[in-house]
Order: sequence, then structure tokens, then C-alpha cells
Amino acid sequence: MQHITKTKVLLAGISALILSVGIARFAYTPFLPIMLEQTQLSTFTGGWLATFNYLGYLLGVLLISQINDLHYKFRFYRFNLVIALISTLGMGLTTDIMHWSFLRLIAGTSSTAGIILAAGFVMSWLKQHHYKAQLGIHFSGLGLGIVIPGLLIAVMNQHVDWAMQWIIMGLFGLVFFIPAWRWMPAPAAYQQSEIKTFKLPSKRWMNLMIAAYFCAGVGYVVSATFIVAILENMPALSGKGNWIWVILGMAAVPSCLIWDKISATIGEVTALILSYCVLLISIIIPALSSAFLLNLIGALLFGATFAGVVSLMLVFIGHKFSSNPAKAMAKLTISYGVAQIAAPAIAAYISTVTQTYTAALWLAAGAVFVGIVFLLLIYGEESRSQIN
Repeated sequence: MQHITKTKVLLAGISALILSVGIARFAYTPFLPIMLEQTQLSTFTGGWLATFNYLGYLLGVLLISQINDLHYKFRFYRFNLVIALISTLGMGLTTDIMHWSFLRLIAGTSSTAGIILAAGFVMSWLKQHHYKAQLGIHFSGLGLGIVIPGLLIAVMNQHVDWAMQWIIMGLFGLVFFIPAWRWMPAPAAYQQSEIKTFKLPSKRWMNLMIAAYFCAGVGYVVSATFIVAILENMPALSGKGNWIWVILGMAAVPSCLIWDKISATIGEVTALILSYCVLLISIIIPALSSAFLLNLIGALLFGATFAGVVSLMLVFIGHKFSSNPAKAMAKLTISYGVAQIAAPAIAAYISTVTQTYTAALWLAAGAVFVGIVFLLLIYGEESRSQIN
């Protein structure tokens, strides 16, 4: 029986994120330009492949929400690790759009292994062993999931075609599969005596949170899906898109830890509002300018924010529903997932009609602005509840 340590558990969670999200899901973004160039894939169908990916993610979330047995959840986690490898390898073995759609669908389902299942297992283990739950450290895997595959793609672009790149990426995933499989401890049941009961927020409060997170999902997914292709289309940035994607990921690595500290200093709702404002700026920059320096700043701001929004939201909702955080987190995640299904297809259609990504970026920016309005309403709810 292997000895499980805090370091191993955290590394297992990070590895699960890198494999199931960074490789199986995020890698599609820097792969998209070379696939558009070397295959029959169009901007429109590329957007639909992203939609299938997010549909798979939503299906995975819905399935998890129906599984109450912790042992079945753990089996589903391991099953998704295997699917992450298979779906990545398979992308390089076919050019059939239907096969690609299916592979992106199951890749999306597999991404729940890192974002939801691993996060829950890590938090439970830390709490049960009297450690502080460190979501910031776990979600650093989102940034690493951009940087590590992004660096590999930037190197491979010089040497092999798109198909071999997918195959190599799938094999590379074994590096993270092993610790994610071996070091993630099977979950133990919660001790009911350790659960504290707090007054639950109102239904209106929850609806506002769901709406705000939906808006963040729209803003995130348009940029995350098309940012490399957007930058590659700018004359000043041609050939630099993949490297900016890597820089974006580097900014994301420490972002959750930084946002945790900001939240502890200025309050959870205020930190969320600030994170949405930074996300809004990062989306507006490429819509207004094609200057290299400005877009580099925009990519850094996006990288420093998108994972932080996820971490802040999940921690905030976990505090509010401490007796049953998984159910509340699932509601939020479903709204985020719905946004990620609809937005890429709409953005792809708009981009095809207008022959530019600018209108799609403004759509994303508008959604994030509306999300800020919802958060301001939540801030008002929080202020009134404190007075009462």
C-alpha cells in the first residue's frame, strides 16, 4: 500500500487537470490554426467541434450530478483519464468530421475529471487530514495545462504535420496519466459531525450567481477557443499566436493563488467583480487593436483571470452551501457549460458571415459586462443580509 502525502495528492489533482483539460481540451485551441491550414476544416466547422467539446463537458457534469456513490465517482474519474488519452490520440487518426465531433465530445466529458472530480477529491482529502483546502494550488493546473502542451505544439509545428502532432500529444499525456491515476486517493465518506450548518442564500441570490457564471462562460469560451486563430490573423502577430498562448498559460499558473489572496483582502464578491472587469478588458483589447504589445497584455490579463474566476466562484459557492457544496457547484457548472455549448457555434457563425472575429469578441465582451451587473446585484444582496 503506497503512502499518500499532501504533495502527492496535490500533484495528482494538477496532473489530472493537465491531462483532462490541458491536453484533451485546451490543446485544440493552438491546434486549430494548423488544422485550418492543413485539413479541410473551416472556421465554421472548427467552432462546431468546440461546441461538441463543451457539450461533452456539460453531459459529464450532468452525469456526475446524478452519481451519489463516491466509489462510482472515483471509477468515473479514472475512466475519464483513459478517455482523455484516447480522444487526443484519435484526433490524429482520422479526417472525418463526424469522428472528430465524437472525439471532441468524449474529450469534453473527460475534462470533468480534473475540474470537478479531482477538485472534489483533493478538497475532501485535505479537509479530512486537517489541512487547509487549497483550490488555488489545484487550479494552477489550468495554467500548466496551457503552458506545457502549448510549448510542445510550438516545437512540433516546426517538424511534423497536424496529425502526428495530435498523436504525439496523446502519448505525452501518459506523463500526467500515471500520477493522476496512482496518487489520487479514493474518496472517503464525509463525517456528518464535521459539517456546520449556515443560513442558505435566497433563491434570487442563487439565480443571480448562475446568471453571472453563465456570462463568464460566454466571455471565456470565445477567447479560449479562437484566441490563437484571432492573433494569427493579425499581420503583426502572424506566427506568434502559439507563443502568446503559452504566455497566457504562464500567467494563469499563479493566478488562482493570487486571486485567493485578493479575495481574502477585499472580500469574495468584490474580488469576483474585479476579476470580471479584468476579463472584460482582456476581451476588448483584441477587438480594438492588432498591436503586438497590447495583445500581449490582453493575453496576459486573460490568462491571469479566467482560471481565477472559476476558482473564486467555486470557493464562494462552497462557503455559502457548506453542508452540500457539490449540488450548488453543479448548478453553477451547468450554467457555465451551457454557455460554452452555445457561444462557440454562435461566434463561429458570426465570424464566418463577417469574415472577422471582431463581432464575436464584442459578443463575449457584452456578456461579461452583463455578468458584472449581476455581480453588483449580488453585492447588494450581500450588503443587505449583513445589515439584517
